[in-house]
Amino acid sequence: MAITDWPADERPRERLLKFGVAALSDAELFAIFLRTGVAGRSAVDLARDLLSHFGSVRGLLNASQTEFTAAKGLGDAKFAQLQAVLELARRHFAEEIRAGSVMDSPEATRRFLQAELRDATQEVFAVLFLDNQHRVLAFERLFYGTINQAAVHPREVVKAVLRHNAAAVILAHNHPSGVAEPSSADRDITLRLRDALNLIEVRLLDHIIVGNHCVSMAERGLM
Repeated sequence: MAITDWPADERPRERLLKFGVAALSDAELFAIFLRTGVAGRSAVDLARDLLSHFGSVRGLLNASQTEFTAAKGLGDAKFAQLQAVLELARRHFAEEIRAGSVMDSPEATRRFLQAELRDATQEVFAVLFLDNQHRVLAFERLFYGTINQAAVHPREVVKAVLRHNAAAVILAHNHPSGVAEPSSADRDITLRLRDALNLIEVRLLDHIIVGNHCVSMAERGLM
């Protein structure tokens, strides 16, 4: 049965408009994105099939173009549409943190960093450069690969800070495993960078580890 033949209070779009997005299942949300199903399968059925095929919402959203377009009911147009939606979400989070001081909106900062780093397949070390009122000047990825004292060079971080004329910074890197617990290497490099930044009178406000959730090393008392 087509979704248009369902009772109005069971259709995903109508349920969203009446109850809000939180009331919908993953399959219902993705069905709204798909708009139509395939022969013998409604958009909701197709959405359930695709979520099962890719293993999760995250697996579906992170699928490569080849993997995505190979799935039944999808194609290049849907892939392009999905990438546009994801990029709009990232830009929305970026606008959130540029609207004022990052210290006034720590959750917005974490949402931004998670959107930027969580799905990277290797470790990425990045820096939020801030002015003296803790407003965002820039966000830059500086190092790739295993984050340790050999991979992250304090002099390169200092050079980037001076280039952006930053007064303070927030460090961030991801754990591809999804486990955001800080390691001893994370603490070691944080302390080295803190000391290097102190020499040029730049404040290190936090080092945020990004996984399935975010962990603040400042909140943990690890810096």
